[in-house]
Amino acid sequence: MKNGERMMNANIRPSVSLPETARTRKAVREQEILRVVADLQQGDRQQIVFAARNEILRWAQNKTVGILPQEAWDFKSFEQLSGGRSCSVVHLETDEKDIWSLRIEDPDKTVAGRIWTTEINTYSYQDESVHRFTLRLSASTTESFLKIEPHVPGIVRQVIGSPGLWSGGFHLIDRPIRINTERAKELFFNALLNPLRKLPIIALSIPEGTSQSNEPLLDAKILAQACAGIALVVIVAPNISWALTERFGKQLSVYSGAARVYLPGFTEDANPFGGHELLLPYGWDQPEVATQALTRLRWIAANGSVRRLQLGTDILAFSSLKAQELQQRQLALQNTGATDREQLDAANIRIELLRGQLQESQNYEQQFSDFHQAAEQRAETAEAQLRASTFRVQQLLSQLEASGVVPDAGITLPGNWNDFANWCDVNLAGRVILASQARRSLKDAEFEDVGLAARCLLWLANEYRTTKIDGGRSLRDVQIENGVLNAHCGNDAYQIDWQGNDHDVEWHVKNGGNTRDPVRCLRIYHFWDETSQQAVVASMPAHRRTDAS
Repeated sequence: MKNGERMMNANIRPSVSLPETARTRKAVREQEILRVVADLQQGDRQQIVFAARNEILRWAQNKTVGILPQEAWDFKSFEQLSGGRSCSVVHLETDEKDIWSLRIEDPDKTVAGRIWTTEINTYSYQDESVHRFTLRLSASTTESFLKIEPHVPGIVRQVIGSPGLWSGGFHLIDRPIRINTERAKELFFNALLNPLRKLPIIALSIPEGTSQSNEPLLDAKILAQACAGIALVVIVAPNISWALTERFGKQLSVYSGAARVYLPGFTEDANPFGGHELLLPYGWDQPEVATQALTRLRWIAANGSVRRLQLGTDILAFSSLKAQELQQRQLALQNTGATDREQLDAANIRIELLRGQLQESQNYEQQFSDFHQAAEQRAETAEAQLRASTFRVQQLLSQLEASGVVPDAGITLPGNWNDFANWCDVNLAGRVILASQARRSLKDAEFEDVGLAARCLLWLANEYRTTKIDGGRSLRDVQIENGVLNAHCGNDAYQIDWQGNDHDVEWHVKNGGNTRDPVRCLRIYHFWDETSQQAVVASMPAHRRTDAS
């Protein structure tokens, strides 16, 4: 997010000296911090939605100046304007929907000029029993970098307490959940794999063999309160970490005090390097370092909520609802024969609001442009690091071979398919990588000779990879072991989407015989990725069923 905080300073070169305040004045920039979208408890609208609105108004009363007008408690539209502490409500009600939206400004208590803006909506549709709660938190500031620890506004925790919030079938809470029993483990695993889950799960593991045997290294309570509504926080006991490793592999587990963010859409065959970020507990025994790690997790949840939830579909902006209300007022003035002056005044108010909407859209467009630019910079850095690492790996392999050492000579082969993916990730990193389809197929693999399959991947990691990098001889029908060849797929060739690009899978490692019995038939479909300089296993160990076969 810091990359998204660059200021657009005006290059002013006045012909006369300006006062100090004018020469040092900075542009004000608005940055959206987080978004919350959740369902209110099902039930009677007057009981559930009205209860939520009352909670929101009580919270707003403590933020604004003066007493809220009676119109507020009647859930009607109103405006209470006060410099830096304005509070407004728009209420749009038709036969199909009931939308109530509040916008409130709150000056920061420690940083002069920083204004927090919170927009809260409650939706209720006549033909649905589900009612919705949404929230947007933004900061208006002249700061070049917004140095904060993201935290959902207190109203989110209030509504979680009563009347309650749900997301993707999960009852939201503002405290961490301990995963330390068999029942909790099963619920945790189901939650990780649930395709309806909309929020990331932040898993904090407990280090083994320490005096803090029941607590993680990071403050789970503070994290859960800060991320209520934008992430689920769990504490994973050491025995559950072992079960997590056994189920999903070491590369997708979390243990020894580390923390991991499991994004929505997580699957058993997820790429271990595909975004489910792992934070290692280096220096977390020092309060300052632990605080930095907590801030990092809070930003992951906050930034993720802004990227994931779409403005205009998942969540409505207060300004757009205000524009609808003003449009209705204009129509009402026309229909009731209002004077030209009254209609002009109403039109001017609406035009001014539309100008504000345009500026707001430009602000958020710039924010997402900054997100994109930061992502591109990270990608370019990662690619440069990958190329450097690839060069270094090849250099070290060449030095080993020159000294008479056979790479991977002492490697221990996996004994079963459950350990195979993790074995590949650990021992062949940077040389061979398993695509998602290959990881999935390993779960139900029937081929009986696991060691043979592993030795074939070692051939891909060494002879195949070296030949590809050196641009050497053809590898067509090269014998890997007795009866095992690297052959062209022929009519069984196909395409795979790999990291956003289509790749032709035209080669496979195969054993002899015409059998298609998955117990005895070995097929390792692979292709060469020029960018990462490694072999990608697209599918294994069984023969793929295609139109040709």
